Amino acid sequence: MAKVAVLGGGGWAIALAKVLYENGNDVTLWSFLQKEVDELTNDRENKICLPGIKIPEAIHITNSMEEAAKDKEMIVMAVASSYVRSTSKLLKPYVDEGQIVVDVAKGIENETFDTMTEIIEQEIPGVEAVVLSGPSHAEEVARNIPTVVVVGAKKFKVALKVQNLFANKVFRTYISPDRKSIELGGSLKNVIALAAGIIDGLGFGDNTEAALITRGIKEITQLGVEMGGNAKTFYGLSGIGDLIVTCNSKHSRNRRAGVLIGKGYTLDEAVKEVKMVVEGAVSAKAALELARKYNVSVPIIEAVNQVLFEGKTAIDGMWELMEREQTNEYRDLQWDE
Repeated sequence: MAKVAVLGGGGWAIALAKVLYENGNDVTLWSFLQKEVDELTNDRENKICLPGIKIPEAIHITNSMEEAAKDKEMIVMAVASSYVRSTSKLLKPYVDEGQIVVDVAKGIENETFDTMTEIIEQEIPGVEAVVLSGPSHAEEVARNIPTVVVVGAKKFKVALKVQNLFANKVFRTYISPDRKSIELGGSLKNVIALAAGIIDGLGFGDNTEAALITRGIKEITQLGVEMGGNAKTFYGLSGIGDLIVTCNSKHSRNRRAGVLIGKGYTLDEAVKEVKMVVEGAVSAKAALELARKYNVSVPIIEAVNQVLFEGKTAIDGMWELMEREQTNEYRDLQWDE
């Protein structure tokens, strides 16, 4: 049995705390908000993010970072991506060098273009920052629906330890040294998922969405490879796998927000209606800036930014994508004549 902490009080934090507890570990759940701690302690449930899922009584819930983090074999960072840096600063005094910190938030920081593990390493030098990602909605993980994810780490022994702590018969974990690609796939797919929702909100069909997913993974892969990632990873669990589930699932907050935007809601109105952080909206600007920095064509990501932040209507953005110059699907393939 290992002593582990999960930082965050949302659906993903609770789902993973439940997985770790059911694997026989001693689990502490932390939230920055005392009100949330009180509600979770009293109700043993997050009625907004994960209604109907009870937090086991043996999972201790606290507002004290020291109590949560000190002397733990593994700490899971399950706060929203926009809070990873501030939470890392709170965590720093209570961890030793070599502490394993597993990030499960998906995003790229707008100001710095840093991934979440890079932020953790900057704020807490000497930790072993790990990413866990893949096609995994909290609503299903919490109900023990079979799920497969990938763990990315710099060191094999660290990845193996995290794999062993999480893995069970309904939560399968692969490991990979390609941490960068795993994180980029997990964050960039949220932008494409917003576009998938917009298409649905506009009333288009399966043909359109299949095309969007296919061209979307091409944009993600091209950008990721230019940034030093490996194309194989983007065609794996944290790339195409996560993209498919986020673009199609009723549980996807990014898709839900996109549907509302396609129906005429503003971004602020859509986020308010979804009632949770829409990571794709947070990552969209950073994704576009990175594409420009690395000179990669990303028409879908660009169109999403125009609709979210520049006042373009969703329908205009859609037709502009369709009316772009006709070209080869893959320019590097050779013709006979």
